[in-house]
This record gives sequence, structure tokens and C-alpha cells, in this order.
Amino acid sequence: MNRAVSGLLAAAAVGACSRPAAQTTDPTAARVERIVAGLRPAVVVNGRPPAKYELAQRMQHYKLPGVSIAVADSGRIVWAGGFGVKEAGTSDSVTPTTLFEAGSISKPVAATAMLRLVQEGKLDLDTDVNTYLKSWKVPENRFTARERVTLRRIVSHNAGLTVHGFPGYKTTDSIPTVPQLLDGAKPANTGPVRVDTLPGAIWRYSGGGTTVMQLLLADVTGESFPALSKRLVLDPAGMANSTYEQPLPPALHQQASAAHGPDGAMLPGRWHIYPEMAAAGLWTTPTDLLQWAIAIANARAGTSDKLLAKDIATQMLTVQKAATGLGPFLEGSGRGFNFGHGGSDEGFHAQLIYFPETGQGAAVMVNSDGGQSMLQEVVYAVAAEYGWPDYGPREITAIPVDSVAMDRFVGTYELTKPFPVTITVSREGTRLVIESRFTGESEAIFTTPDRVTVIDAGFDFEFMLDDTGRATAIGAEGIKALRKK
Repeated sequence: MNRAVSGLLAAAAVGACSRPAAQTTDPTAARVERIVAGLRPAVVVNGRPPAKYELAQRMQHYKLPGVSIAVADSGRIVWAGGFGVKEAGTSDSVTPTTLFEAGSISKPVAATAMLRLVQEGKLDLDTDVNTYLKSWKVPENRFTARERVTLRRIVSHNAGLTVHGFPGYKTTDSIPTVPQLLDGAKPANTGPVRVDTLPGAIWRYSGGGTTVMQLLLADVTGESFPALSKRLVLDPAGMANSTYEQPLPPALHQQASAAHGPDGAMLPGRWHIYPEMAAAGLWTTPTDLLQWAIAIANARAGTSDKLLAKDIATQMLTVQKAATGLGPFLEGSGRGFNFGHGGSDEGFHAQLIYFPETGQGAAVMVNSDGGQSMLQEVVYAVAAEYGWPDYGPREITAIPVDSVAMDRFVGTYELTKPFPVTITVSREGTRLVIESRFTGESEAIFTTPDRVTVIDAGFDFEFMLDDTGRATAIGAEGIKALRKK
């Protein structure tokens, strides 16, 4: 057994083991071993043998120093543990209590604090947020004259507000106040948060909207956001290793993982600071994320009201707009219904998924920009081991494409919105390969003469050529990447 697996088993309190999996008597230990030996890509190509990867192999592939995983089954957390190290080049191991930045998973957890105040009668989901805001107001315009910006619309991403996400601030930067952030005023590094389309009309992801909610909660309660989130959510949910404090207090630095770039090198200052706490600022662990998910599921089932009442939890997990509830993203139906969220901060990625009907789920956190695709590979391995309903890699059918046709799309593409990313498309013999900071390097399979699926990441791109031969790669939600000349 490799060292990483043995360390995980010890951390998970299921017994370190030096025997091969076939001789392991502890059933949980055997399951852990099968998972770490059975990572799966996001896509299965019909006619090809199913791919399986070793976790250590994939960590090396993605230049990923550390990973933390927690798994739930039958409504309880059955194991949790870490692989690798908190900081590249050290021996400081990741453990189940190592803190990672959760990125946008911060949003549904923060939405829970807002919903606590709704059930206490202090807020209303459908009232104009300017009724509650004191230290700043959403600027009025022709769109707000027709429809209101409300908390329901903010947490389900259809309030018409701008600013997709936030890059954070280096530890040496000046940190803006929340009103400065919302106005895009220096030293803020993002634009102003404004209503630029009719509230309620379209779904559009907005971290800016969540930051409006952050300020609103502080204005209404008179508490700092970290304090109110601890009182309303983190403590009731049993999230003992979580905080929204930004910057991270020095007393927690030793417990925290450093952030790393796609090359595996640690970021200067170890991590970025996110004053946009509700949108991106939660420091937490996979175990704590599952504690939150289990508490939400139990509230919906009416078996516990320690976090939310049944009616509010049911609303939270009911589609409001485009498969989004009051905070979480929602998928599936029946036993296959699940809720969760992904997250990306500079140098960190995270994923959370939970099936309330079966009590199954997983949370995975990594400390490198290059590790995003591996999150899903781990989750699919867990799903296969525990028999999650209606959940697994997507199946596609490849079509033959010759090298001349492939070469039409080879080049470097630049994506500018919602965030800058360089995508490199190359041909290696008879294979088309796509590489970016978030996906790593992966084979792309042609499913039509102009459409490819990236195997490891599961992304689809459709290539379009104009009359001059310039190519555009169009991805999900209309994302466009232009090829450099």
C-alpha cells in the first residue's frame, strides 16, 4: 500500500494498513483503497475500455500538492482524510482538519445565514433589498424601476446584478471595504456591482449579488459577517473547523493549507484574501461541508431544526431559476436528486454534492489551480464505490477526424470573460489535446466535425471558423474563447 493511502486510513480512524486491499479486513479501509485506485474521468468514450486512475498518479499529473476528502453514506460521515502536503516542498501533511478556501461553496453556506433571519421574521425573501441596506444602496435605474432586487433573486442568481467572481487580494495589497467593492472604487480590483438587466428575467451567476447580501446581513444584525455566520450557521451545523474571517487569523495559519498555482508552486503570501466573504471567503474542511449538507437535508426531511425549519429548507432545495435553489445548485430527481456547489479561489478548488434521499455525498478540496478536474474524478470514484443513484461519467461516441481537419483548430485561445484563461489546442499524432490552467492536459474527442468533448474535464467546445480562418471555441453558457492570430 502506498504511503498516501496508509496516511488517509490512519487519519480516517479506520486503521492504517500495510496489507494489499484483497487482504484488508476493515470494510471501510477496503472501500477507501478502491476509491483511491479507481478515479474516473468525466467522460467515457463508447468502444474504449473504461479508464481508471491512481490518486497519486493524478496528483502528479495535475501538479497537486494536497487533497482532502470526506464521504457520507446513510446520512452520516463515514470517512475523511487527507493526501499529500499543505505546502509544496514540505512534509506538513494534509489531515481531515486542514483548512482550505472553499471559493464559491461559501455562497450556499452564507445563504443559510440569510434564511435563518428570514425564518426569524427579520428579513423577507421578496422585499427590495434597499429596504434593509443602510451603509450602501443598490443604485436605482430603469431596470430597478420595473422590478425589485430581492434576496430570493440574489441567491438564485437572477437579480440582474453584475460581477461574476473575484480574484482576491495578495496579502501585501490594500484591502477594500465592502462598499468600495460594490462601487468598484479603489483599492477594489473588480468593477462596480450594478443592475444591468431586468431583475428576475435571466439567470446569470453573480458573486457581486452575494456580496450585496453580505453587506445587508451585517447592516440588519449589526454584527460582522464572520460573527453572524458563526452564530447562525457554523456553530449550529457543527462546522467546528470553519470560519469566514478574512484575513485568516494568525492562530489558524498552521492549520491552513497554502494555495498553489497550476505549476504546483506556492502563491506568494501563501493565499489570497477575500473581503467578499459570503461569495468566496469561507475557510473550511470537507468534513464541515458535509456537516452543513447533512443538516440541510435533515431540515428538509423534518428530522432536525437545528439549522433551518422544514419549510425554509424545502424552499432552499426547490428550483427558483435554472436549476438553482436558494443558494445550492440542484440536479436529478427522485432518489437521484442532489444538491451542492463548486468553488474556486486563487490556488484552491472544491466540490460538494449530497443526495438527501439516500444520505450519500462527498466533499473534495484541493490546494492547486491545476486540480479542478481531479475533483470530479474523485467524486465519480466515490459514486461508483457507494452506488450513488443515476450518477456517473457521461458517455459519448467518437467520430473519425483526420489530421488535416484537426489542424484547422490548433492554436492558442484566449478567454477573457468571466475570467481570463488561456486554452491551448494541439495535435499529438491522431489525438487532439486541450490544456488550460483549470483542466490540465487532456485528450479532446470529436463528437461532430466541429465539436469536441474534453475527456478529463467533461467540457464541450464547438469550433467556428470565420471567412478569414480565425477560430472561436464556444463552450457552456455561451463562453467564447478567441484564437490568437
